[in-house]
Amino acid sequence: MNDHWPFSDPPNVATITTTKVLDEDHPILLVTHDEDDGGWQFLCGTTNDPEDGRVVGLDCIYNRDPTVAELSDLPLGWRAWRDAVGLPWHREESPPYEEEE
Repeated sequence: MNDHWPFSDPPNVATITTTKVLDEDHPILLVTHDEDDGGWQFLCGTTNDPEDGRVVGLDCIYNRDPTVAELSDLPLGWRAWRDAVGLPWHREESPPYEEEE
């Protein structure tokens, strides 16, 4: 692991990712920094199935893809996405969450 830890959250903070990222080596293409709880989500954008969700430490994500360090300053309530690894991240405020009725 890189000696410089880029995030203000500790390496062992729980984050959400998917089995596709962990087990199938899908690239991380969507990152959210949730406003309600400060949680991070590192997603591939190919699944929304809750059964594909996994909880891992932030250090696991950083070790898998150190380019996520570019998002260490992503504000709460924002998201970032890219079209492919190596392309620039785009950032925007996340739209308000709407619960399904």
